[in-house]
Amino acid sequence: MKKQVIFLLAAAMGFTACKQYKKGPGDMLYKVHKSGSGETLKEGDFVKINAVEKTEGDSVKMSTYDMERPFYFPIGKTMFQGDITDAIKQLHEGDSASFKINLDSIAKYSGQPKPAGTKDKYTVFTVKIEKVLRKAANEPDSVADKKRREFYEKEYKALVAANKASEPVKIKQYIDDNNLKPQTSASGLQYVIESAGSGAKAAPGDTVMVNYTGKFPMKRADGKYNIFDTSVEKVAKENNKYTPMKQYGPTPMLIGQTIPGFDEGMQLLGKGGKAVLIIPSKLGYGENGFQTINPFSPLVFEIEITDIKKPKAGAPVAAAPGAAPAGRP
Repeated sequence: MKKQVIFLLAAAMGFTACKQYKKGPGDMLYKVHKSGSGETLKEGDFVKINAVEKTEGDSVKMSTYDMERPFYFPIGKTMFQGDITDAIKQLHEGDSASFKINLDSIAKYSGQPKPAGTKDKYTVFTVKIEKVLRKAANEPDSVADKKRREFYEKEYKALVAANKASEPVKIKQYIDDNNLKPQTSASGLQYVIESAGSGAKAAPGDTVMVNYTGKFPMKRADGKYNIFDTSVEKVAKENNKYTPMKQYGPTPMLIGQTIPGFDEGMQLLGKGGKAVLIIPSKLGYGENGFQTINPFSPLVFEIEITDIKKPKAGAPVAAAPGAAPAGRP
């Protein structure tokens, strides 16, 4: 019986040891979760990578899985021994591994200060090398660049097609998960009015003061919704989206100058009104997307109208809903 206990204890200790971080180049630490094969990555290789960046306390700072968009980039020169490029160069196609990169070293060599208020020594990356396009020996840069463009274009077309096919599924999933019974307008906007507000509704040309939170309709790996923008400071802090330089609170939005679905949603409400807007991509950022918003991405906005300001007499009236999407909602 005693030998069995000792054996089980030794096995448990061995399992724990293999899960511990090992010393890598510089002050980087690493552990491999799955080993691929072939040559390790080198400068000039073009890679497709999925990655999650976390704090040492396990809070997610960035996730390509939640963004539904892998990273594509050529392997460049190492900035300092033990940086993320140095880490990736330890891997093969098919590998997945976690790396702890020293924040002081990042600040020293990149010129970017450590995140305000952090007590962490490291930022933690977990990466998976999905695909590698090798640069052949003595291959001219022009040939390598052409291959990279073709590789990326093929990948991008596949991503766009997958997003287009999954859009109605994502919208239905959000509605079902939240037990919503939305109304649907002629344009395809779905909405739930929580409070209609008082007085006249917003109209084209009005400047609307609005609190908003924009999110994607699919949940992240941690079960929460992926918020991409908000004017509410508390929500920003709770979701690791807080930016010290941003002015939080009711934000002025000129009707006719935001994306069509947001324009239409604001015009459903008077002062004090609240609503949830489920915006299909055709009323959002469409087939091209915008910054972190993928092509064919449906969006969900929770909005609250705090004030409606009418244009001054003689001022030009903004375009009606349906204008080209602007950079903010």
